[in-house]
Amino acid sequence: MNELERYYRILELEPGATLDEVNQAYKDLVFVWHPDRLPKDNIRLQQKAQEKLKAINEARDKLRSFNGHSTNGKHHTATHHPSPQPNGKHYAASPYQSPQPNGKYDHASHYQSPQPKRPSPTPNHTPNQNPDLSGKDFSRANLSNKDLSGRNLSYANLTGADLSDTFMHKVILRGANLSEANLFRANLLLADLREANLRNANLIGADLSGADLRGADLTGAKIRSGDRLLVKLIGANLAGAIMPDGHTHS
Repeated sequence: MNELERYYRILELEPGATLDEVNQAYKDLVFVWHPDRLPKDNIRLQQKAQEKLKAINEARDKLRSFNGHSTNGKHHTATHHPSPQPNGKHYAASPYQSPQPNGKYDHASHYQSPQPKRPSPTPNHTPNQNPDLSGKDFSRANLSNKDLSGRNLSYANLTGADLSDTFMHKVILRGANLSEANLFRANLLLADLREANLRNANLIGADLSGADLRGADLTGAKIRSGDRLLVKLIGANLAGAIMPDGHTHS
């Protein structure tokens, strides 16, 4: 893989993607990996987020330059160079925008430059070494704080598994058995949870923004404290899902 292809891969794009696709991928990844979205007390994930943001900034700058958008021979971070949009306006991709209950976004502070790296902890053995984990048995497994983003766990058995603070961006959990699983503060952004069994699962603090929950069974799932909803469901598709109280979402 040459250097240019590597930059496309960092942005999760195929080589040759258009500049518009590069800009959109960049915005998506900044949204996903901003440290404000991750637990503040999880040093490992905070450090990983800093490294990811540094890499995607570099990748976008290099690809912009390759596409003729750098005229002075210098590379600038995408943080300070908004990208032209079809309507002629510019989008500053760097500010993190926190989702609000009404579906809108409020501007927050700019992401700061990464701090000096701390010594990396010794990596634990995790099941994400293999991207295809469909049908695997992880019942009662301790997967807390692991990174399972993008993994295929369709029809896997995760009954009673501890997935608290686990990062599962774009994970495929279609038809998976997550009954009684602990998903406290799990990041399930854009996850595929179609027909998943989430009966009696703990979803308090979980982020399911943009997730596909069509046909999922959430009977008895913990999503509230009193009358307060404690799960992020902004943009989630709940068509046909069985909700915690037993009714089917239309």
